[in-house]
Formats: sequence, structure tokens, C-alpha cells
Amino acid sequence: MSSDGNKKQFWKRNAAKVPGSIQHVYGAQHPPFDPLLHANLIKAGNKPPPATPGKPKKATTFQEFESITSDAWDVGDDDDELLAMAAQNLNIEVVMETANKVIENHSKQQERQRQDDTTEPGQGEEDAQEEVAAEELEEEEEDEYLRVEEVEAISPDASFASQSSPYADSRLVKSHSEAPIGSPRDAAGERAGLHRQRSLPHRPPVIPLVARMADQNTSGTPAMTEREASRLDKFKQLLAGPNTDLEELRKLSWSGIPRQVRPIAWKLLSGYLPANAERRESVLQRKRQEYFGFIQQYYDSRNDEHHQDTYRQIHIDIPRTNPLIPLFQQASVQEIFERILFIWAIRHPASGYVQGINDLVTPFFVVFVFEYIEEEVENFDVSSLQEEALRNIEADSFWCMSKLLDGIQDNYTFAQPGIQRKVKALEELVSRIDESVHRHMQQYEVEYLQFAFRWMNNLLMRELPLRCTIRLWDTYQAEPEGFSHFHLYVCAAFLVRWRKEILEERDFQGLMILLQNLPTMHWGNEEVSVLLAEAYRLKFAFADAPNHYKR
Repeated sequence: MSSDGNKKQFWKRNAAKVPGSIQHVYGAQHPPFDPLLHANLIKAGNKPPPATPGKPKKATTFQEFESITSDAWDVGDDDDELLAMAAQNLNIEVVMETANKVIENHSKQQERQRQDDTTEPGQGEEDAQEEVAAEELEEEEEDEYLRVEEVEAISPDASFASQSSPYADSRLVKSHSEAPIGSPRDAAGERAGLHRQRSLPHRPPVIPLVARMADQNTSGTPAMTEREASRLDKFKQLLAGPNTDLEELRKLSWSGIPRQVRPIAWKLLSGYLPANAERRESVLQRKRQEYFGFIQQYYDSRNDEHHQDTYRQIHIDIPRTNPLIPLFQQASVQEIFERILFIWAIRHPASGYVQGINDLVTPFFVVFVFEYIEEEVENFDVSSLQEEALRNIEADSFWCMSKLLDGIQDNYTFAQPGIQRKVKALEELVSRIDESVHRHMQQYEVEYLQFAFRWMNNLLMRELPLRCTIRLWDTYQAEPEGFSHFHLYVCAAFLVRWRKEILEERDFQGLMILLQNLPTMHWGNEEVSVLLAEAYRLKFAFADAPNHYKR
């Protein structure tokens, strides 16, 4: 079948998944398609796509792209001192050294793995002792603030780049810390199952462990290692002072935040709470009262004629939010999400509610629930919490989500110019770091907007398990402009991570199915840490070097 035929079949099949195609992501604030506006926005010399079926026309504007593509959604007051701190950079040498250490460690482990396969009998014990000594020496030399605690646990096969060849082919493996204890036969069967699933990508994937959101290194099961306990103590000491050093908190948080202190750390890093400890309680009380004042003032207007469309779209999208996790299917949780999203939309008329914003509430909600419980959250009945605790979780989630969106609101205003710029920047960046992948996309006429729109709109939340998103956001909140700028480099590293699988696909349909259903269900902290290390290397190489960034 020709490339054009594959594209027509792909869009025809996927368009049925969601009414309105990608137009649906605009939410109630943006009409699906306005012919007059469309005509005005089309560049001179371009014509709208033909109304009659035929060979698909290559989109020349964002509005034309809206009308031919589908995103398949159903798969599956400010503290001045903190705002000033946001402009400061992390210690580049320290972070870069840590990123390189992660990649180098992967390369060494791969080499050791190859040597183990060819080791002569009797040499194994001696080699093992030497490796242990070398690893202990490496641990002692690690930077005090920027340790990547998962380095030793990362599987060699989880690496998608070695230091000598940063963008080499790689293979997906299941995280060691998530792997069930069983026989080699069980493990082999599981690998075979994953292979079969990947070979039939058009079937809905089976996603075990998608709801397991506990931090692999801080959930308490198994017990924390000595290193993890040491990191937790450092966080507690830093947070216990009368004025938290936000720069030090960023440095410490870049490589992950322990679950026990993540709620307070996120509130500080997002700018919701002040660095001064004495002011925090009064700020919390004031902001929570302010939020519920908005509820009293605005929420009843959801049934007004000019707000009905907004509320109806929110009401439709809420059940789609993490549908495989029981926590988010509870009526009380869905009511909380509806209030948060409606109040945000009313207070931000420039964008209003846009489909995809509903996903951005979930990490904050989960993290702030952990402030009140010890057990796993995926099946937790929130009705067992006291009403005051639920109100606090709701208000805190609203304000932290608002802080996040303040930095990326141009992603959600009309025509979503922020996303358009980021997708174009991603295309240019990938063309520089991996020309083979870029040319492969061009050869089969895959537009970056067709898959990366969702990556930018949802901050990769539809591509990664929620547990990975939470770990990713530790770094995003520690990194200056993490959500608005660093995310671009994470997306580039994420795409190149799958270069082997991408280059194996030989038609448009296969590429699009792969890119919309990447096999990350078994990812954990280890894979995210390597992804972030690669992203930082890219940022270091390209962010301040425009001649390298563009051709």
C-alpha cells in the first residue's frame, strides 16, 4: 500500500476515537473550525484543503493541520523573593558532571555486562570484588548536592545513550525495582509478551503497573537504603531552617525528591509558599480561603449560558483522566477536579479551559494526598479523609497548577502559539542531534506536529506512567523554566530514545502507531533519570548556542 493510502487509513481509523479530531483539544473556548477565521490565517497563496476526498494534502498552516489530524485523546499572591530566585541558574558544572556520570555509569555497566558474558570460570569472584571497590570509590566522589540515587540500580539495557555514542540504538527493559520476583521462565514469558504486544501495536496495550505510583526509592517498601536515608535527612535539615535556601533546594531536588518531603518541596519550588518558615502557615490559610471564596463567587455560574460549554467540556474530560487508576474514578475526586478546572478557566479568559489541562492537576493532587496518608494512593478512598484535609488538598492543587500554567499559558491561548513554536524547535533540534531519525520522518511524511503536539500539550503525561511524571516534575520544578524550556530537551531526548524502533518502521502508519503508543508502561525512576541526564546534555550543548541549534 502506498504512503498516501496508509495515511488516509490511519487518520480515518483514529478520527473516530474522538469527536472533532484535534479540534476537540481546544475545549469549549475555541470553536472547532471557523471558515472566515481560517481564510484570514492562511498564508498568501495557500488554499484550504479540498472538501472532497482525495490524496491528503500536506498541511501548510496550523489551522489546516487541525482539520486533518487526530490526537486520539481517549487512548488509554506571588512571593517576590522566590520569583527572583527562579531567574538564577543551577551550578552548570555540577549538573553537567552529574549528567555525564549517569551516562558514563550506563556505559560502564554495559561493558561489564559484555565482559561477564565472556568471563572465564574462577575469575568471577575476583572481578566482582574489583567492581565493588570501584563503585564504592565512585560513590565517595559524587557531588554533595546532585546525586542521582538511582545510578547503581539502572539496568544496562535501560540506557539509551552511552558516553561515546550518545544516540546509539537501545532496548526497552523493565525496571529492576518493579520486576516481580519469579523464575527465569516467568521473566522470559513476560519479555515475550512485551515483544508480542509491540509487534501488534494496533491492539489496545495491556498496561500492568500503570497505576503503581509509589516512588521506587522512597515508598518504604523495600526499606530505604542508607543513601536514600541520607538524602532524606539532607532535605529535612534544609527545610527545617527559618529560611529555606531555595537555590540549595533546587540543587538537591534536581535528582529527585523523597516522597516524605515532596509536598512541602513542591509548594516551595512552585512559588506557592514563601521561603520564610514563619510566613508559611498564614500564606496557606489566606490562599486556601481565597480559593474557596472563588468557589462561592463563581462555581454556581457553571450553568449560565455563557459558561455551559466550558463546564460541559470539563465534565466530559474528567472521567478520561487516568481512567485505569481507581482513585480518579471516585465521584468526590472528580468533583474536586471539576471545581479546580472551572475556577481556573473563569479566571483565565484568554485561554479558558483547553483539553489536556485536566491532566496537569493529577500530579499535584497525588503528591498532596501523600501529605495525609502513608499507604499507596491508587486505590485509596479519599472519603476517609477529614473534610479539612480534602479542602486543603484541593486548594493547594489549584494554586500549584495555576503557578505551572502561568509559565506556559501561551500553550493554551487561541491557536496555541506556544505549542507551535515548541514543536518547530523540536524538529530543528532533532535534525541537529540525530539526522537519521529526522530524515526517516521526512521520508515517510510524518509531521512532528502529528505526534509532538500531545507531548507539549500534556507535558508527556500521556506517554509516561504517572509515577514517572511525578519524578520528572521534581526536576522540572528544580530546573529554571523547567516546564516552558527544559521540557523541549526532554522531548528531544525522549524521541531519540526510540531511534532503533523508529528506524525499523517503514511506513507512515507504523511510525504514527509507534509514536502514539510508546512502550513505557514499565518505566520507573531509573529510566527517567537517564532521560533527564540526556536532556541536560542537550540543553548544555544547544540552549546557549544558536549556531548549533539551527542550520
